[in-house]
Amino acid sequence: MSTKFTFPKTLLILGILILSTQGFSQMEAAKWKAQLSLGINHPDGSGYPRPFYAKDINFPTVNLGVQHMFKERLGAKLDFGFNRFSSLNDTPAFKTNYTRINAQIVYDASSWMRPISYRMGLVGHAGPGYSIIKPLGIYRDNTNSYLNAMAGIEVHYGITRSLSVFADTSFIYGFAKDFDPITDGYGSFNGNLWTFTVGVSVSLSGCYYCD
Repeated sequence: MSTKFTFPKTLLILGILILSTQGFSQMEAAKWKAQLSLGINHPDGSGYPRPFYAKDINFPTVNLGVQHMFKERLGAKLDFGFNRFSSLNDTPAFKTNYTRINAQIVYDASSWMRPISYRMGLVGHAGPGYSIIKPLGIYRDNTNSYLNAMAGIEVHYGITRSLSVFADTSFIYGFAKDFDPITDGYGSFNGNLWTFTVGVSVSLSGCYYCD
């Protein structure tokens, strides 16, 4: 018994095969990603002992991470961040390095952006981490470290299936104790931090030749 294919039926089958292949490629491309971003930070003013004050906007903030998606929308990432901030004018001079490492849950809500553009994506991330504070100069011995919790939102724009540019805004809450005695805190920091960065996200799995 032979099967007769009509022209519309053949087109329908080809369309399904193409869409299935594209969906598989996109899923594979999203499975593993590397991210690099650069931007600015805003330290919470309450995180310094007086009379120390940091600038409202500081540069640089550098974030580097690896992300793995377990499902289409749910994944995890491990990322490292470096931040530097310095003293406000007419206050005691200092510079401080703020380094962190976080393990975060990732939720891809890109379907919410489809009515705007199929190239746009929306990703939320949150998770615990560890912050390391290192003052520079004469206060370099006043180091500090503590646990943190981080949460943020990324807005992506796809250049190809394996490459996107994104903007990220994040808040890092520090679980730090007050300085005791206060002189140990000079040049150090035990507060919260806002960051804003722009960067690139590159696929590390699949879809190498599909762009």
